[in-house]
Amino acid sequence: MDDLARARVARMLHHRKAGLGVGEPIVPSISLSTSFHLPQTQGATHIYGRNGQPMWDAVEAQLGILEDAEVVAFPSGMAAISAALFVSLKAGARVMIPSDGYYVTRLLGRDMLAPYGVEVTEVPTLEMPTADFTGFSVVYIETPSNPGLDVVDIAALSARARVAGARVIADNTTMTGLLQRPLDLGADLVVAADTKAPAGHSDALFGHVSGRDPVLMGRIREWRRQTGAVPGPFEAFLVHRGLETLELRLERMCASAQIIAERLAAVPGIRGLRYPGLPGDPAHAITRRQASGFGFLIGFELASEAQAEAFLAACPFIVQATSFGGTHTAGERRARWGDNVAPGYIRLSVGIEPAEALWDAVSAALTEVGAQIRA
Repeated sequence: MDDLARARVARMLHHRKAGLGVGEPIVPSISLSTSFHLPQTQGATHIYGRNGQPMWDAVEAQLGILEDAEVVAFPSGMAAISAALFVSLKAGARVMIPSDGYYVTRLLGRDMLAPYGVEVTEVPTLEMPTADFTGFSVVYIETPSNPGLDVVDIAALSARARVAGARVIADNTTMTGLLQRPLDLGADLVVAADTKAPAGHSDALFGHVSGRDPVLMGRIREWRRQTGAVPGPFEAFLVHRGLETLELRLERMCASAQIIAERLAAVPGIRGLRYPGLPGDPAHAITRRQASGFGFLIGFELASEAQAEAFLAACPFIVQATSFGGTHTAGERRARWGDNVAPGYIRLSVGIEPAEALWDAVSAALTEVGAQIRA
């Protein structure tokens, strides 16, 4: 992370100080109230629980410092993605989405947007930089892509989209606002699943949309109010707490991911290794230019579905889960969800375990299933 990111972290940690009175709690209190005292509505800070509540205010302020933008919180990453897309599209509009991105976003396009008259075009991430954006209302990018870890040059793509009259929505879940800042690079909106690294402990569903156009963000906020896609106060509290240790966890996770990826490169049985931090990775140059870190996700293939499943079962320090960004290292064979990857492809999300202990467990499990480690 660069110095600007660290400065944002410091501001985020102390964002409540200016508003605290003598004897007030440093940690925001969880307000469960859905109703607020309204002898009159003029000047009321809160009106009704679907419109807003104090714990949302606290976490949106934190995320707003990290994004340097207005933030609207949602109960999940998909709720945030849905809000950004539905507010940006209407019947007859065209949207381009990555064919190799998060599969639920593709399902949303097929099952929800298309029936309402939106033309959904799927394009592989690596083809999006040269795709023709003429006639598209939205170009939706996910970079690095999940699970393949392909990247696009956000600034160059956003400039081309702007000329074509298209809005760019960037899913920044895999990198977070600390490692990558799509709004600074020209994206119009950022969406993210804060369920992952920001919350960090695999115990809270959450998401957000951020942007710098007040009119557009006003529509996002109104979408939340009218649809009722609102987060719970306890979940907001958990994300607020998780964000306070995000920098520390990310530094450990990214550093360990670099070590694990470099060592996986020496395993003869590993195929198709992907990690943007490896100098030979196709994503390395762009990621180094537009991000302040390489992330904590690694992709690689073993010879077969059976070998991949055996490896995941054999490693005591990998939890088998369909999520990422938590304190525990998590691994999953992604083909089981229909992703266009090899049957033995594994997405590995490196956690905060000590790197050497994690590597010892990974190497032992690889040896057990027949992927021999070079001495």
